[in-house]
Amino acid sequence: MYKLKFILLLFCCMLGSYVLAQKKNSGYQYHIKRTASPLKIDGLLDEADWQSADTAGKFFMVLPMDTSFAKLRTVVRMAYDNDNFYISAECYMPTPGYMVESLKRDFGFLKNDNFIFFMDPFDARTDGFSFGANAAGAQWDGTMYEGSKVDLSWDNKWYSAVKNYNNKWVFEAAIPFKSIRYKKGIKEWGINFSRNDLKTTEKSSWAPVPRQFPTAALAYTGTIIWDEAPPVATRNISIIPYVLGGITKDFENKKGAVYRKEIGGDVKVGLTSSLNLDLTVNPDFSQVDVDQQVINLNRYELFFPEKRQFFLENGDLFANFGYADIRPFFSRRIGLNAPIRAGARLTGKIDKNWRIGVMDIQTGQSGSANLPGQNFGIVTLQRRVFSRSNIGFMFVNKDGTGSAPMPGSTAYDYNRNIGAEFNLASSNNLWTGKLLGLKSFTPGVKGRDFVTAANLQYLSKYWTFSMQQQYVGRNYNAEAGYVPRTGYNKLNPLIQHNFFPKSGAILSHGVQASGIYFFDEGFRSTDNETILSYLITFRNRSTLTVSGLDDYVKLLRPFDPTNTGKPMLPTGFTNHWNTIDVQYASKPQSVFTYLVEAARGGYYDNGTKTTLIGQVGYRFQPYVNLILNTSFNDLHLPAPYGRNKFWLIGPRADITFTNTLYFTTFVQYNEQAKNMNINSRFQWRYKPASDVFIVYGDNSIPSPFTVKNRQLTIKWTYWWNI
Repeated sequence: MYKLKFILLLFCCMLGSYVLAQKKNSGYQYHIKRTASPLKIDGLLDEADWQSADTAGKFFMVLPMDTSFAKLRTVVRMAYDNDNFYISAECYMPTPGYMVESLKRDFGFLKNDNFIFFMDPFDARTDGFSFGANAAGAQWDGTMYEGSKVDLSWDNKWYSAVKNYNNKWVFEAAIPFKSIRYKKGIKEWGINFSRNDLKTTEKSSWAPVPRQFPTAALAYTGTIIWDEAPPVATRNISIIPYVLGGITKDFENKKGAVYRKEIGGDVKVGLTSSLNLDLTVNPDFSQVDVDQQVINLNRYELFFPEKRQFFLENGDLFANFGYADIRPFFSRRIGLNAPIRAGARLTGKIDKNWRIGVMDIQTGQSGSANLPGQNFGIVTLQRRVFSRSNIGFMFVNKDGTGSAPMPGSTAYDYNRNIGAEFNLASSNNLWTGKLLGLKSFTPGVKGRDFVTAANLQYLSKYWTFSMQQQYVGRNYNAEAGYVPRTGYNKLNPLIQHNFFPKSGAILSHGVQASGIYFFDEGFRSTDNETILSYLITFRNRSTLTVSGLDDYVKLLRPFDPTNTGKPMLPTGFTNHWNTIDVQYASKPQSVFTYLVEAARGGYYDNGTKTTLIGQVGYRFQPYVNLILNTSFNDLHLPAPYGRNKFWLIGPRADITFTNTLYFTTFVQYNEQAKNMNINSRFQWRYKPASDVFIVYGDNSIPSPFTVKNRQLTIKWTYWWNI
C-alpha cells in the first residue's frame, strides 16, 4: 500500500509541477551563414568568411558564481558549406600560458583550459552532440543524453586545430554533416558554448546556465538560425574495416602459444540524416581500455561501463532504460563468454518527438563457458512529451540458437523482458523523475517476476530534495541485463542545503542527509545505511567532505566478508556499525594534484575496517600525465577471518607525443585478487577516426612472481566514407 501511495503521489507531483514553458534562452540567437568557399582548419581565422560571420560574445559566468558576465572574453563564430559545419572560438587570457592534462582525447573537463560546445539539432533539449578541445589541441567529442550527460566513448570523424598566441588561444573546427544526425528542413538548432579557465577558476557559457547545472544542460541552450535549411548528404555510408594479428600465451595452464589472424569490421549507413544503421561482422575490441579494478567487499555483482564502439551511438536508448541497479539490458552481457559473430543496430530520431533503437546480435558457441550460440534482440522506442519529458518502451529477447557443447548447460532456452517508463524533465530542469515498470518471462517461472520503481528530484541552487522507491520481485530475471539484487523493496531519500558566503576562502558549503533502506518483499528491514555529510567547496575549486555513516545488515544468503573464499557468515546474520569518512581533493589547476580519503568504522561480525584511498597526479604539460591510484583496506575480524589487509595500487602514464600519437601504460596490483595486470597501448591516429594500435597485456601472480598469461595484439582500422 505504501508503494502504491508513493507512486500515486509521485505521479501527482509530476503533473502538478509541470508547466509548458517556452525555451528558457530563446532570446539568445545566432544567425549562421553559408561560406563562399571551404574554410581551412588551421587556427588562423584569416578567411573573409570568418570576418563577415556573426559573433557570439558576452559570455555569462557559471562558476564561481552565476550572477554576472564572465571576466574572460570569448568570441565564437560559425559558418557552413555543403559538407561541413564550421566553428571557431577566440579564448582570451589575462596572462600567457595554459593549463592542460595532456594531448589525450576526451580529457577531464575540470582539469583543462578548454572550449566545448553542445549541439541539439532537433532543439528538443534532451539529446545531441558535443565537440571541443583543450588549449593544447586535444579533441573532445561525445553524444548527449538525458538533457545534460555526455558519453565520451563515442568517436567520429571531424577536424580541428588550436593555435596559441600571447593573449589568447584559438580553436577552429569542421564537423562534417555526415558525422552528426539531424532532420532535413529544420532551420533552428539548439546550441551553447562553454569555456573553462583554470588560472582564474572561471567557467562560463554564452547562454546563461544556473551554477547548479553543468554547462552541458540542453534546457538552457540558445539557438542557431540557419539562413537556409542545412544541407543533407545524398549518400552517407562509412566502411570501417580492421585487420588484426596477435599472440596469446597461457602459462598458468601450460598451454602453447595461440596465434590470432582476424579480419572484420563495421559499416555505418545513414538511412536518413537522423537515422543510422550499424552493421558489424566478427568485431574485435582488443584496443578498448581495461576496466579499473577495485577491492570488492560487496555482496553483489559490480558494474563496469560499456566501452565498445559498436554499442555507443545512441547507446542511451538501450543502456539507460531503468535505473543504475535495474537495467533490463546491459550490452556487456553480449560477448562476455562467447564471441560476437555479427550484429545490426538501427538507431536515431524519426522526428523531433520520436527516437527508435533496434538491435540484433548473434554470438557463437562457447565450449569453455558451456554455452550455446545465443541471439539477442532488443527494441526500444522513446516518445517526447511536454517540453522535455519522454515515455519509453523496451523489449529484450535472449534466445539460445543451438544446443550447448556439453550436457548440463544452465542456459535457459529463452529469457524476455518488457518494460515502460516515464521520464520527467521540467522545462527549467529543476524537477526530474521517473516511473518504471518491468516484467520478465522465463521458462517455468511465474509470479513475483516484475519491477516497479519511481523517483522524484528537485534541484535548485540552495536546496536539493529527492526520493526514490524500488520494488524488484524475487523471480524477476534479466539475463541480458544488470540487476544485481532481487526480492527487495528500497527507499532512497536525500535532502541538501547550500550556503554561499560573499567573501572568504569558501565558495559554498552545505549539509546533506541521505539514506538507502532495503526491505524484503514483506517490508521487513534487511539492511540500511544513513549518511550525514558536510560538503565544502573552496574558491580555488578544492573540496572537502566529512561524512558519518550508520549501517545495519541482515544477510539474506551466506557471505564471506573478505571475499577471499573463507567460511561464510550464515543467512540471517545481523550486524550494526558506524563509520566516519573524510575526503579532500586539491585544486585542479595545479600541475600536481591529489585526492585523499580516510574512513574508519565497524564491519561485519563486530569487526573494524580502516580504508585509505589516494590519488596523486603530476603533469608535464602538454605531453605527459602521470596518475597513481591507491587504496588500502584493513579488516580486523574474529576467527576464522582474522586480520586481512588488501592493497590496490594502480599507476598510469599517458604520454601524448602529439594529439594523434598516444602511449598509455596502466599497471594494477590487486592484493585481494592476487593479481598484477599490465596493459600498454600505443595508438597512432594517422587519419581522423582511423588508427593503428599495438596492445600488450600481462597478468601475473605477484608473490612469488609467476606469469599467468600474456598477449600482444596489432590492429589496423580505417574509416572510409563513400
